[in-house]
Amino acid sequence: MSVTHHPTAAFVSSDEIRTRFSRAMSQMYRTEVPQYGSLVALVAEVNQQTLQADAELHAQMVRTGELERLDIERHGAIRVGTAQELATLRRLFAVMGMEPVGYYDLSVAGVPVHSTAFRPVSDAALRANPFRVFTSLLRLELITDLDLRQQASDILARRHIFTPRALALIAQSEAQGGLSDADANTFVQEALETFRWHSDATVDAATYDALQKAHRLIADVVCFKGPHINHLTPRTLDIDAAQAGMPAHGMDAKEVVEGPPRRHCPILLRQTSFKALKEAIRFTDAQGDSNGAHTARFGEIEQRGVALTHQGRALYDQLLAQVRSMGCAGSAAPDYSTRLEQAFAQFPDTHAQLRSQGLAFYRYSVPAGAPAPAQLPQSTADWEALIAQGLVHAEPITYEDFLPVSAAGIFQSNLGGDEQKHYQANAAQQVFEAALGAQVHDEIALYAQAQERSMAQVRAAWQGVPA
Repeated sequence: MSVTHHPTAAFVSSDEIRTRFSRAMSQMYRTEVPQYGSLVALVAEVNQQTLQADAELHAQMVRTGELERLDIERHGAIRVGTAQELATLRRLFAVMGMEPVGYYDLSVAGVPVHSTAFRPVSDAALRANPFRVFTSLLRLELITDLDLRQQASDILARRHIFTPRALALIAQSEAQGGLSDADANTFVQEALETFRWHSDATVDAATYDALQKAHRLIADVVCFKGPHINHLTPRTLDIDAAQAGMPAHGMDAKEVVEGPPRRHCPILLRQTSFKALKEAIRFTDAQGDSNGAHTARFGEIEQRGVALTHQGRALYDQLLAQVRSMGCAGSAAPDYSTRLEQAFAQFPDTHAQLRSQGLAFYRYSVPAGAPAPAQLPQSTADWEALIAQGLVHAEPITYEDFLPVSAAGIFQSNLGGDEQKHYQANAAQQVFEAALGAQVHDEIALYAQAQERSMAQVRAAWQGVPA
């Protein structure tokens, strides 16, 4: 295919391409799943009320640049079937400045995939647009029926989920170091085709049923022309209010919010969703307009809190395991929310405690007009003393990533509530990275670097030298 080169044209920034793509994706999904529009409207309403009621939160979000990104913030999720599809997605997302962060083994929660999140990683890129896509690769080796596994592999090998023009523009961006304005717009439209819903299945009804019986998610990945986006997620500042408001907006809400309980200082990530829609599909052996139904696409809401250190994550995981081991399995238990709140009473709930105990990450800055201290801080206690004196600001660093148990809980609830497969714990990060064609970033290392950068900038400001 011939590709038009514009050697003299100025390249559009990857941040701008990411913003154009996320807007186009949001518009497409709103058309495909009208309830998503209701979800976005509900979240905007809740966010406005929350900011009006909490002046401190409003001021903090203005200081940190979080307010500007709130309305555009989205994450999506897709599932692919082959290493080649995953590796090409990595290249596609790279055009938009998105890199693979974190490794998630969802097989431990009964979902036969492992995943990463493509997202921007620098402070500036996250402020510009923190769009992220949770991307899962099907683990065919977890299909125990060998004939069915081979059949699924053969079906996936025959499909092409990227348009020729999208592939050409990815290669062009890699060769030239960017895309012109016109090529960026074309790239967005061509890339969108990979994420579009296709109601025509690529298999007959019997094959779909067999794959569906193995696991609903396997049928979702294998039986269609491409990895349709299965949800888009706006960010709310009060997920409990959003959850309570969903029925009035015509949405069948998930029973419980996944993640930690409601807290004064939100940590990590809380998620909920409306139940997946039943959509008409047409199999290859159909006689009429459609002869089946598929359930996969839904609407999700998230509330993001502060990123936790290794120590903080260890405490979080320990408390969550405690709750989930109490008799009735997981978040399906009727008293799950109560048990969660009781267990998490052990998790400190002030920012001063989270900082002093090394449980969470913060971004440090010097307030306008604040004098330099007589001595540079050496220890955590020194930093805390300066914060108490008003000589330093410490703002929570937003958690930009995901939680495997929560992701699995959302997936399961939208694949049919009774879907509870169990796979032996079998993380395979090296296999995943080989398929991806790259190593994934360690998300906790990224937060630690962001915190350390901010501390270095504060020290440099006090010493009167550029950071």
